[in-house]
Amino acid sequence: MSVVEGLPFAEEKKKYILDRLDPILEEMVSDVLTDMPKDPADFMIAWLRKRSGTAVGAKLSMAAQNKALKKELSQASESLHETGLAMGGGARDADDEEEEEEEEDDECDEIPESMRKPEQQMGKARASVSAEAYGQWNQKKAFTAPSYPKTPDQLERLSATLMKSFLFSELDKPDMDLILLAMKEQNFSAGTKVINEGDDGDYLFVIEQGTLECVKNINGEDKVVKVVSTGDVFGELALLYNCPRAANVLAQDACVCWQLDRDTFNAIVKDAAVKRRTRYDNFLKQVTLISSLEAYERSQIADALKAEIKTAGDKVITQGEPGDRFYIIEEGTLYAMKDGNRVMDYKAGDYFGELALLKNQPRAASVVVESPTAKVLSMSRLSFTKMLGPLVDILAQNVGTYK
Repeated sequence: MSVVEGLPFAEEKKKYILDRLDPILEEMVSDVLTDMPKDPADFMIAWLRKRSGTAVGAKLSMAAQNKALKKELSQASESLHETGLAMGGGARDADDEEEEEEEEDDECDEIPESMRKPEQQMGKARASVSAEAYGQWNQKKAFTAPSYPKTPDQLERLSATLMKSFLFSELDKPDMDLILLAMKEQNFSAGTKVINEGDDGDYLFVIEQGTLECVKNINGEDKVVKVVSTGDVFGELALLYNCPRAANVLAQDACVCWQLDRDTFNAIVKDAAVKRRTRYDNFLKQVTLISSLEAYERSQIADALKAEIKTAGDKVITQGEPGDRFYIIEEGTLYAMKDGNRVMDYKAGDYFGELALLKNQPRAASVVVESPTAKVLSMSRLSFTKMLGPLVDILAQNVGTYK
């Protein structure tokens, strides 16, 4: 066996990946998935040139630079592939590896810019993302969910809280029962730092009571980037994308949270959550109003949407009633009726219900399902205000076009 610096050859490659390749590759892949360029190779070449500080006017021609950098990328990829075979014993065939990599790609469709990994992690509680993707680090283990006994009152309170979260609201009853028992109650006093930016994430939290602030250091200044409260989930992004914590999270008052571990989340919740988020995100890219938003903002809207199935003749909203939800049509056709007159038609990708929320007034018209069935995605007033803040001006302008 070849030994380098006292380490077996495979171990030396593993160390090289963790210490040298991993920080660069994760940062680059994160930027590629955030921008989703038409030509990833050219994007990565430009990214590597910018990172290494290579001058545009270097002696090498542009073509020569591109060729050299593509060669480096190819060598890096081959090195990772060989290491995966070495650490995994070489037992899996190429088809199995390709299928596993495609599944991982599906689960990491878009990684928010805020989750780019720093060059030095604050802890090494888990293997890094590159390590998890190769060889023996990616072998599935037998799993048994933990069980924390709860009183009937606790189960009722926790169930009501989970139903407010997109991650858990659509779970089947057997899975929901497992999750209810696997969650552990945690109480935090005001001022407690629940999550540290840059740490590895091994838990997510669902808030039953209290308010917390997500604080991120931007240009040397701590800024509040999000406020979460009852029914919200935080800490899930590190679990969904195998990334370090994106921000500090601090309790603003006495908080009651329910904690769920990574293994249980991955075994029961993650696949369903990722597929749902990806499906809604792809749909929202086709909605004119929302398509201009960044990937992270779209993902937050996708998480806040609740699907409702309607049949022909159903009234989604009724003229004169208070308005507390915003709607986007995913499937089917609908029409608006005002004072007995048909005033507008809607199809997939259209939205309605914003007028009552913007002006805080009763519904100006009824919206009725015309097709045999229709699927509408709804968002609460609170989520509408939080998520669509950047689009208020556009929404207000569109109000003027209504009959």
